[in-house]
Amino acid sequence: MFRHRPGKVFGRLVSWALIEGRPLTTGGRWINPLVFGLYRAAQANPIKEDSDRPIYIIGTGRSGTTVLGTLFAMHMDAVFLNEPKALWHYVHGEEDIIGSYSEGEARVRLGAEEASPTMARAIAKVYSWAMRVAGARRVVDKYPELVFRMPFVLGLFPKAKCVAILRDGVDTCSSVTQWSKRKGEVQGAEVHDWWGRDGRKWSMLVEQIVPAHEDLAPLKNQLLKCDDHRDRSAVEWIVSMRAAMAAGEQFPDAVQAITYEDLCNHPDQTLDRILAHTGLRDDAKFRGYARSVLSPAAPYGTLALMPELVEPFCQMLVAMGYGESVGRVSARTDK
Repeated sequence: MFRHRPGKVFGRLVSWALIEGRPLTTGGRWINPLVFGLYRAAQANPIKEDSDRPIYIIGTGRSGTTVLGTLFAMHMDAVFLNEPKALWHYVHGEEDIIGSYSEGEARVRLGAEEASPTMARAIAKVYSWAMRVAGARRVVDKYPELVFRMPFVLGLFPKAKCVAILRDGVDTCSSVTQWSKRKGEVQGAEVHDWWGRDGRKWSMLVEQIVPAHEDLAPLKNQLLKCDDHRDRSAVEWIVSMRAAMAAGEQFPDAVQAITYEDLCNHPDQTLDRILAHTGLRDDAKFRGYARSVLSPAAPYGTLALMPELVEPFCQMLVAMGYGESVGRVSARTDK
């Protein structure tokens, strides 16, 4: 960013330091009271034009959402917010499924009936502050779990545009597994990792999302006891990808799906689709940066799952066009 578009650096640093908040799995959480204080202060500022036209990156973690967000950060008209979950917790007290900012009740799904003008104004005012600081015309908010909340999100911002980024499930799950093993840690008597505070996110996915899936619902009690990152990530990938596909069908004007593989292998064609969908202007430096950092991604190896998950996982691979990866999935024999 320093070399390609140095003028974007200040806005990105401010967004990182003062807007996004620090989640449970990172250091520097002492700054969160300051972040929430800034949200309150931002409510006194006027709303900027087009702050009600945010661009959301949705899907599931480790599927290329950060790569896509980094590209948006280079666009001349955009300011990128990398998972500002603190902001969403600020406006809705039951949305924190990780447990980064609250230990209270939370829900994975949020409906359109919960969206209010007051919430929309509160978010738009923070977006407006970010836009002013960065000299931007649009906000890009990356929050993969919003894939389960599209009615709520579009109830707040009917003119929002969403980009759902999809990735081969074997590679996604392998990446999640490595991330959680690498960054997970024990804090006192609690485990903090990909699955939140002591598996909070996992429990909510199983309790609140799994029962709606006929092929997964019979496994609910078994999954609640599951602590293998591979199995957990497989379930998360299945339900997230189904949610992304459903959102595209329900809100075709708002939600566009791309694949991580297309983004890496065919950046210009994929960026054409993204720009057309979001209404952002073409930008030579944005494209040049994408060409310089994107390259075909090397696939991970194989994925061994509990036997009961192999069939639904492989069926989802085929449904999404990743049938060639079925051969990389096997049933695990250990108990």
